[in-house]
Amino acid sequence: MLRGIALHKVPLAEADRWLDHFSSCSPCFQEFSQFRKQALDRRRRTQVWLAAAAILLFAVAGWLWIRTRPSAQTTAIVVLDLRERSVVRGENPVEAGQHPLEIPRGTRHMVMDLPIGSKEGRYHVALLGEAGDEILGTTGTAQLESHVVVLRADLDLSGVRAGSYFLGLRQSGLEWTQFPVRMR
Repeated sequence: MLRGIALHKVPLAEADRWLDHFSSCSPCFQEFSQFRKQALDRRRRTQVWLAAAAILLFAVAGWLWIRTRPSAQTTAIVVLDLRERSVVRGENPVEAGQHPLEIPRGTRHMVMDLPIGSKEGRYHVALLGEAGDEILGTTGTAQLESHVVVLRADLDLSGVRAGSYFLGLRQSGLEWTQFPVRMR
């Protein structure tokens, strides 16, 4: 029978003799067919394992790529229109019926159209807690642009937790003007 014969080492000239033998010897043909089936089964199992490994590798790579890229909600610049949100001195902005401004936590730069009557110059900009304590602060310069006083300030809000706060604005020596904000 075929046992002990290394078919892959048979010279090409002898292959014809073996092929003739397989075609006429039923037990050898059955044994050869069984070897061939086992080889195909091994090849299929190997292909299935390789495919599973490739799918797993792509899934892990995709998961890592999604985890390491910035969130879709990350916004580098936020534009806030405060023109219609002027607050009477001493009045609580929440009691004045103002809805909170929505600000993404990924904000790093703010462009604010200041309330009507605001003056140009240097402003202190801060994120204030509900008790009025300053959480983050910076300064910016307001300038008149197309009949609107616009204040630009760099304020990195990426480390602030989601929740309700106040955006505080003031010029040197004056009280805070507060606007309710919701960090999302």
